[in-house]
Amino acid sequence: MNQETAVVIGASGAIGKALVNEKLKHRAHVIAVSRSPISIKHPYMTMYETDYSQKSILSVADKITRVNPKIQSITVCNGALHTQDNMPEKRIESFDSDYFNTLLHVNTAVPFNWLQAFMPHLLSTELPCVFTALSARIGSINDNRLGGWYSYRASKAALNMLFKTAAIELKRRKCNAKLMLFHPGTTDSELSKPFQNNVPPDKLFSPAFVAELLNKFEHSREFDGEVDFIDWQGETINW
Repeated sequence: MNQETAVVIGASGAIGKALVNEKLKHRAHVIAVSRSPISIKHPYMTMYETDYSQKSILSVADKITRVNPKIQSITVCNGALHTQDNMPEKRIESFDSDYFNTLLHVNTAVPFNWLQAFMPHLLSTELPCVFTALSARIGSINDNRLGGWYSYRASKAALNMLFKTAAIELKRRKCNAKLMLFHPGTTDSELSKPFQNNVPPDKLFSPAFVAELLNKFEHSREFDGEVDFIDWQGETINW
């Protein structure tokens, strides 16, 4: 059996680092991408650094695919919810354009820039490749019954729309790729830390648990030309 080659972007974050370990546990060759080196050292792992500018993303993706033409999964684990100056808005009066633009960049533009950068590979590869980005149930327009969190909701809803639209194009271009949007649930990470007091213990997931599920779902996708928007249980989330 051929060794899987997996790209994990945002490898220094909680879910990203756990996914690197999960892939390595299954003896995959892991290409880890992050802003700075990670502490994991392994003979099956290769490290690339990026500043997440569009120019850097295009350059890193080109370098990766030149050396690794047989990539079977690409997972973008980047995400932001709060900043040093802003928390999710509870009222319209709290909406801040700078915070909104920051979340749109991190949660929406960066994952889509990676999809854009890997398009030459996805269009030319003979091996099926799953491309995953982390989304959130809170980005579902149909599921929004509580309101609030304007910027975060909007950034994830925009990401969902970009991937939904991209899946239509990839199908038309006969691209051997599967797009997946994955809601990991509330994971024990810096992103969720300010809100964990309100989460039942059995609904606060470890990064390792999330990585195990994510890896499993990436290996069980149907290449049907559609984008899958699923939660940590593998259940479909309404758009």
